[in-house]
Amino acid sequence: MRTGFPDFRLGKVLATSFTGTLSERHGEAVERIPTPHRLIDWLAVNGLAVDSCTAAQLDLARELREAIHAAATAAAIQDALPGSAVQVINDCSAQGRAAAVLTPEGQRRWQLGSASCVEDALSVIAADAISIIAGERDGRLALCASPTCQAAFFDTSQSRTRRWCDMNTCGNRQKKARFHASHRKDSRSAE
Repeated sequence: MRTGFPDFRLGKVLATSFTGTLSERHGEAVERIPTPHRLIDWLAVNGLAVDSCTAAQLDLARELREAIHAAATAAAIQDALPGSAVQVINDCSAQGRAAAVLTPEGQRRWQLGSASCVEDALSVIAADAISIIAGERDGRLALCASPTCQAAFFDTSQSRTRRWCDMNTCGNRQKKARFHASHRKDSRSAE
C-alpha cells in the first residue's frame, strides 16, 4: 500500500465503498484515489486487481463513482434516478469482461481474467451498483447523517436504521460533537 494517502474506507458493499473514495463531499472533500496507482491499490484491496491504470481510466473511474453516488442518493431519498448517471453505470457495466464465480462457502465473487484492465474492474462495481439500486439485495440505501458527509451507504443492519456510513469516522465525530456540546452546556449552567 502506498503511503502518504488517506486511508481507504472499506465497507461490505463494493459499490458504496467505491463511492467512499471521495468523502466529506459537503465539507472539506477528501479524495482517496488521487492518482492512477491509488486506484490500482483500491481495486486490489477489493479483489479486483489490475496491472495498470492510465489517467483516462482514473477519470472514467471517478465518473462512475459520481454516477453511482448520484443514483444511490436519488434511490435513498426515493427520487427519480438521474438519466446521465444511469447511462454511465449501464455503459460501465456493459464494457467489462468479468465472471461471477461461486466460492466453496456459497458466496458470489467476481473473477477478472489475467489480462484484465480497469474497465473490467469498473464493470463489476457498476454491476454491484445496479443490484443495490434496483433493490435486488437485502438491505436499503440510506444517506449518512453527518452534515459534511451525506454519503450513500447500503444498510444491511437488522433494523435498517443505521445512521452513519462509517461508525469509526462519521459516527464517532458526531458523537464527540454532541458530547462536547453537552459538556459545554453543563459547564455554563454550573456557573
